[in-house]
Amino acid sequence: MESCSFRAATAPSPFPSAPSPSSSPRAPCPILRFPRPKKGRQIGVRRRASGFDAFASFAGKVFVDEAIGAEYGEGFETFRMDGPLKVDVDYLNEKLQECFLQRIRHAMKPDEAFGLIFSWDNVIADTDSLKLNAWRQLALEEGKDIPSGAHVRKSILHGAADHVLRKVLYWAKEEDKMEKLKARLIELYYENLFKLDTPVEGLREWLDAVQTAGIPCAVASPLDRRCMTEALDRMALSKYFKAIVTDEDDMESIANRFLSAAMKLDRKPSKCVVFEDDPRGVTAAHNCTMMAVALIGAHPAYELVQADLAIAKYSELSVINLRRLFANKGISFMDLQKQIIEKSPPKRRLTVDTIF
Repeated sequence: MESCSFRAATAPSPFPSAPSPSSSPRAPCPILRFPRPKKGRQIGVRRRASGFDAFASFAGKVFVDEAIGAEYGEGFETFRMDGPLKVDVDYLNEKLQECFLQRIRHAMKPDEAFGLIFSWDNVIADTDSLKLNAWRQLALEEGKDIPSGAHVRKSILHGAADHVLRKVLYWAKEEDKMEKLKARLIELYYENLFKLDTPVEGLREWLDAVQTAGIPCAVASPLDRRCMTEALDRMALSKYFKAIVTDEDDMESIANRFLSAAMKLDRKPSKCVVFEDDPRGVTAAHNCTMMAVALIGAHPAYELVQADLAIAKYSELSVINLRRLFANKGISFMDLQKQIIEKSPPKRRLTVDTIF
């Protein structure tokens, strides 16, 4: 049986292709293929061909309030040949122990013992501008205005699309209208994403330094794998990442994506450092016993006080900073420790000898 290949398609798209009404013996996979036009409207063709329902399901994967996860150390369930396997924070910290040869190597090169996990949004790429542009284009098409208040900006950047449309902008009340606007919003977002080819300032230089030190890196994103890999290719960053966690990994929370990245890097969660821009992502990293480095920008510094280190740009970092994150109590200082209560010594009885 021949497998379906997407390499022949000329237009990358995150959305499933509609089946062809008539199959041809020359094409093993009856999939409609649309060439990419010069000014980028191939998604609109698919939207008109397949309707809004497929796009509405994708809107929640970008414009959504994700669960933090791992509040009590819980993880996710994966499957093995012998049955389902429950993976949580304690399990990974216990099972991903260094072998004898790794301990010797990490003693000589201690930086290689760490693992770096980069969130996608505003850490690798400026996704806030993509979202803002999508909302502005949608407003222009619908003849609407977006209020300039700070709470409105925060909602459209970090809130769910249906909540913003109903409770913030009041653009839609009927369900059909809601689904149509959500589908168009996500279409505009991906059109902007396909044009993205520049990473966050200073990221490439930082990844060069990390690669020189031999520290493995992973990227965690709610996007699908194809869009993720193509975006990294356009930014010339693919060579820096050993692992990628995307929507296909079916992680239900931010913390679960971080745990999945730690597994793919073969590093204990307590030896991983997460690069985030959101306070909720910082909390998820700490729930996984990971360290958190926060990038100030999308959120002000006072909202990122929980991070172990907050920076305004990557040029402020050095590999020594990573060592200092674990310097106080060693690389296992975030592991759970048993408190030992020492018994108080018996009181000493004082006697006074009197010589007559």
